[in-house]
Parts: sequence; structure tokens; C-alpha cells
Amino acid sequence: MGSTLAVVSHEIPDGPAAAPAPADLNLLRTFLAVYRSGSFTAAAHLLGLSQPTVTTQIRSLERQTRRELFERLPRGVAPTTVADELAARVAAPLDALAAATGQGTLEETRAEPVHLAGPAEWLSTVALPALGPLLAQGVRLRVTTGLTDALLDELRAGRHDLVVATSRPRGRTLTAVPLADEEFVLVAAPVWAERIGERLAADGPGVLHEVPLVTYAEDLPIVRRYWRHVFGRRLNCQAAVTVPDLRGVRAAVAGGAGFSVLPRYLCADELTSGALVLLADPEDPPINTSFLAQRPGAFGNPHVARVRDHLLEAARSW
Repeated sequence: MGSTLAVVSHEIPDGPAAAPAPADLNLLRTFLAVYRSGSFTAAAHLLGLSQPTVTTQIRSLERQTRRELFERLPRGVAPTTVADELAARVAAPLDALAAATGQGTLEETRAEPVHLAGPAEWLSTVALPALGPLLAQGVRLRVTTGLTDALLDELRAGRHDLVVATSRPRGRTLTAVPLADEEFVLVAAPVWAERIGERLAADGPGVLHEVPLVTYAEDLPIVRRYWRHVFGRRLNCQAAVTVPDLRGVRAAVAGGAGFSVLPRYLCADELTSGALVLLADPEDPPINTSFLAQRPGAFGNPHVARVRDHLLEAARSW
């Protein structure tokens, strides 16, 4: 393998003779360390370099790509979209090269568990199965579940390494990248779908007042959003059953307790088997984007970066 990898700028060259300069592997290694650790100081510690050297190398790479790679923050840095694209291209080759040459072994053996937090349903159904290969390679996880606002406060306080958030974090103390889109669907057991399915299409959502509503919170956040987005009106209904776990909501609805609105990923198997039935199939369903959030400058643990990168890569197929 040569000593350079080509990095293509997204800007138009200055002239017909201009061409993107090949980036030195050392610059790319430094870039990836900054990208994964969230700060020049943490990257310098991981690489055994001085902080001014890391700063100089990143500036050199930015000059070669002719794009800003990191936004400088009061504490740490935040990657730009250009940095996200570059990391996606070079992370796997650089990791493979490090493994082939035996680099990074000491860091790997000293790695602490990765503290990952997010919604219980999403972590259990999507994230943990996706992270299985990393766990087989020695990555250790400590998982915390909860609501987004509380988990983000705990992330700022240093209790977690990564948080899957159901909304984009506010403020500049955290960095976050889009992770996945989840579609919300209106569902019921076949017994209820047979009773009100045709009437719903003909008479509108008012017919659902005859059906018990199952939801995970008393204020009905997911159902209210569905009503506004799909039916263009406010929901005027109270829950018959509340279960603070969407998997419990799914089980109750599949058992015939009533209807609900659920993320499609959580009930895809039940929809396929017929245990649940779509009550509506709008052309423009409600979509919510989840984000993977981290605190800049907080990490010297290489396994945090591995979990982060693995989730982002897996999300491409979700």
C-alpha cells in the first residue's frame, strides 16, 4: 500500500490543471482521531503528538481539501458534513491498515465499556442486534434507557458516551448526526380492523372514538402528531391503556386491546404476519428522525468511535 490516499474536494478546481492533492496517511490518521474523539487535545493524547502538531495537520488537510472539516467550539470541535463524508470513506481502510500493522492494540486492550443510552424499544430492537459483531470482537457496552431530554442532560454531565435522541439536541455543547428515520403507522388487531376499517375511510377518524386507545404516555404525543399530520385535526380522545414501553403497547394492541400509533420498525413482523393491520396508509406518513449525539472532547476510548461508526454504517440499511 502506498503512503497516500486520494481525497477529492467537493469544490470546483481553480483551473483546468488543478487536481486534488493526495492526502498523506498521517494527516488522515490525525483527522480520524480528531473526528472520533471530538477534540484536538484528545486526538493528540491518543496519537502521542502535541496539540499544536494536530492543529497544524488538520489545517494542512483542510487546505488540501479546500473545505473546512471541523467547526471549532469553546470545548472541542464539531465535524462538518464534509468531515462526515470523509470519515465514512477512510475509516474502514485506515482501521484495516492499523490492524494489519498491529497499531492500536494497546488502546484496544485498555478500552473501557461504552456507555450507550436511548429509547428502550429502539435500543433493544435495532441497536443491540446491529452491534452484535462488535460485542463478539471484545467491545463492552453499558446500556441505559430513558427519555431523550433527560438522557441528553446526562450526556452533557458525562454519564454517557453516546445517546440516541429522538430529536436534535439544542445548544452547542453536543454534536449530533442524523441516524435513522422512523415512520409512524396507525394499527389495530384484525378484529378491530374488520369493524371500523371501511368506516374510517368513508367517515374519517371520528369512528376511532369507538375503539380503545392504547399509548405509552397520558399526553398521547405520537398519536397527537399522527392526527395532525395525516388527518389535519386535533385529537380529541383519551387513552384507555397507557404502557410506558412501546413494546407493551404493541403487545396490547396485537392482543385486541384497541388501536395505537407505533413506529413501523417495531411492528413490521406483526404487520407481515397479520397480527396487526394498518388502519390507514397515507402517501405522506409522519416521519421522525433520530440523532446520534456525543459530547465533544470527552472521549479517549477508541471503542466509543467503533460503536458510533458501526451504528452510522448500519443505519444506511435501516
